[in-house]
Amino acid sequence: MYLGLKKNSVQSADTTSTEYKGSRALGAESYDPGLLEADTSYYWRVDEVYTGKTVKDPIWSFTVGNFLLVDDFESYTDDDAAGKAIWQTWIDGFGAADNGAQVGYLLPPYAEQSIVHGGLQSIPLMYVNEAGVTNSEASLTLAKLRDWAQAGITDLSPWFRGDSANATELIYAATSDTAGAPAVMAYDDTAAVAERRWIQWIIPLQAFADHDINLTNVDKIAIGLGSQSGMTSAGGSGTVYIDDIRLLTN
Repeated sequence: MYLGLKKNSVQSADTTSTEYKGSRALGAESYDPGLLEADTSYYWRVDEVYTGKTVKDPIWSFTVGNFLLVDDFESYTDDDAAGKAIWQTWIDGFGAADNGAQVGYLLPPYAEQSIVHGGLQSIPLMYVNEAGVTNSEASLTLAKLRDWAQAGITDLSPWFRGDSANATELIYAATSDTAGAPAVMAYDDTAAVAERRWIQWIIPLQAFADHDINLTNVDKIAIGLGSQSGMTSAGGSGTVYIDDIRLLTN
């Protein structure tokens, strides 16, 4: 296989070229290039060996997007026995007296499959800040993509959508590292959770760094509504939909 930034170089490359990435056995035809440059086009070629002779194949290309994906919610299923349900990865307020969040529906399909920003699924996040509960939050512990200081990343960008029946609350996003308390950033409009449209929320990562979050080792992200946002009169219930949480590059 051959991979590179210049079409002509990939076209003319042989096994002595830097574009050459090695051969693969039949049935194991894969190659992991690692982290690629954002918003950049790459060219690749895979040659075949046919009856002992190498046959040069055409050039293909792809362009890397200008973001890294934290979660698009497409990988979750209704197979909770296998640990694949949304609420088994995004931890909500089940069993917690001070957290009124519920992630996913009570019965399958657990994910929202009609109100989506991209793909086929979004996450329904129900909040109930009532009867002494003042905050509702769902959190994701990151198993990968913990270094947010790489590849020119500048912003955290979740998409969210509300509903006109929602009680007005400030929605917030929080990040934490392994060293200390989370840093919380609130959206600046309480009425946003009552809007029936998708809103892209762009949060500069510097805002988290200014609150002593180590951007090279982010271990958790949370989204919530209520008193953690800084509201002093939080209260009420509703459902917001979250989709396509991304890290944007400059």
